[in-house]
Amino acid sequence: MREIVFDTETTGFDPFSGDRLVEIGCVEVENYLPTGRSFHQYVNPERDMPEGAFRIHGLSAEYLKDFPVFSEIYGEFVDFVGDAKLVAHNASFDMKFINWELAQVGHGKIPMSRAVDTLEIARRKFPGSPNTLDALCKRFAIDNSNRVKHGALLDAELLAEVYLELMGGRQRGFSLVPEEKTSTDVNTGVRDKENTFRAPRPHFATDTERARHEAFIAPMGAAALWHSIKKPPAQ
Repeated sequence: MREIVFDTETTGFDPFSGDRLVEIGCVEVENYLPTGRSFHQYVNPERDMPEGAFRIHGLSAEYLKDFPVFSEIYGEFVDFVGDAKLVAHNASFDMKFINWELAQVGHGKIPMSRAVDTLEIARRKFPGSPNTLDALCKRFAIDNSNRVKHGALLDAELLAEVYLELMGGRQRGFSLVPEEKTSTDVNTGVRDKENTFRAPRPHFATDTERARHEAFIAPMGAAALWHSIKKPPAQ
């Protein structure tokens, strides 16, 4: 099961009021485990950066002005995502910005039915408890010491670890069911070995084996244990 854990940084809270996307970070997971593939891109918002947003992610308009605008990178993002589900913390916020930006370049929206909201999952599992990304990292003993400010790729990487724990932990990656296809591990380059089958071997004794057996038990004579076992009456 392929999914994309992702996060965005923006200039504010509402694209319909002029706020824009400034960073996208994506991490690919299969069966809840990261594959090692990721997508990351800073985006020129073509506008100023409000002070409140700058304090959160530290991305200034001056820093972002030399990066491509969304219309120049959305194809790479769409190709990376493919038809996978999108996992985000407070998914409605990130999906709102992604879909607004996609609409501006004439691309179809990604339906909310493809979104998985880890905030909602955490609220169901831990009602009444803090469920921010930092709080969940602390709960699951995930090292987030590098998270001085918000960053889309770092937050996506942390969220991928949180998502794994929310869905049952690393034991979810253990399986006794054989794989249905042959594949190459993206991290190690090790190719799964295809199953090979051989015809069943015959289990009947050969004439030579029977002769050797008779020779082996001959010295035992009538004292052999199996001579005392009564055979069941014929039906």
